[in-house]
Amino acid sequence: MTKLFDVLLIGHIDKGRIILDSQIQGLAGGAVYFAGMVYLAVGLKLGILTRLAREDVELLTELQENGACVFPVFVPKTTAIDNLLSKSSPHKRRLICRGFAGTFQSDDLPLASARIFHLGTIMPDEIDLSFLRAVAERGPVALDAQGCLRRLVGDELVISNWSWANQALPLVEYLKVDEDEARVLAGKDDYLEALENLGGRGPREIILTHSRGVVVWYKGKVHKARFCTKTVLGRSGRGDTCFAAYLSRRLLGDSPEEATRFAAALTSLKLERPGPFRGSLKEVHHLLELV
Repeated sequence: MTKLFDVLLIGHIDKGRIILDSQIQGLAGGAVYFAGMVYLAVGLKLGILTRLAREDVELLTELQENGACVFPVFVPKTTAIDNLLSKSSPHKRRLICRGFAGTFQSDDLPLASARIFHLGTIMPDEIDLSFLRAVAERGPVALDAQGCLRRLVGDELVISNWSWANQALPLVEYLKVDEDEARVLAGKDDYLEALENLGGRGPREIILTHSRGVVVWYKGKVHKARFCTKTVLGRSGRGDTCFAAYLSRRLLGDSPEEATRFAAALTSLKLERPGPFRGSLKEVHHLLELV
C-alpha cells in the first residue's frame, strides 16, 4: 500500500560533532535532522528515507518520537562530519569527513507519494543523476545542492564544481544554495546575477541563504528577509532549517514573499540555540510581528 506524505525527505543522517575551538559536542545533523524537525514543528506529514549503520539507529529517535515515518536503509557506515568552528569567526567553518553511508539507489525508494520530494544532500556522491531522475518521476523535487557542490580534499569537504549540474537542474523545482555555492554554480560573483542564471536553467524557485538572511528568486522576482538574532550558537543546520521552513509555508499556501519572511523568522530563533528548531510557531509569529 502506497503511503502518502506532504514531504518525503531524503538524505544522510549525520553522526556529527561540533568542535568549537577546543570544545567537542556530539550532535546529529544533516538535512534529515534539521529540516525534518521543522516539517514536524509546522505539522506536516513527513516521511524520511536515509542510509545509516544499524548501530546508529538511535540518531532517528527524536524524529520518530515527533511523528516522522522513517524508512532506514542499513549500510556498514553512517555519514559523520566534524564541524570545526571558532568564536572569532562564527559564520565560517571547516568540515572534516569521518564516514560515508554511500550513494542512494533507486531501489532504496519506499512505496510512497509526496507533494514534495526534498533531497537534502551533504556529501559528494550522496546522490547521482540516475537517482535524481528516479525521484523526479515520483513528483516535484526540492534539492539542496550542498553535497553536489562538495568534494573531498583528503578528509576535508570543500566547495567544488558540480559536473552534472546542467543535466540535474531541469529536474529540480525548488533549489537551495548558499552565497558561495551560487557563485560557484553560476560562475557569477553577484548573487542576484547568479540567481538569474540559475533560474534560467530549470528551477522555478531558488532559495539562497547567507549570514545576514535569505533571498528567494521566483519567476524573475526577488524577495528578501533578514535574520534577527542575538547569537549564532546554532549556526550548524542554518540552511537546512531555512529551506524546510520556506517549503513548509509554500505547501501551506503562503506566497513566496510570505514564506520568505516566515523562513527568516524561524531560522533566526534556531540560530540562537544549538541543535534543530525546537521552538513553537507562536514564537515565530511573535517575531514576525516585530520585524
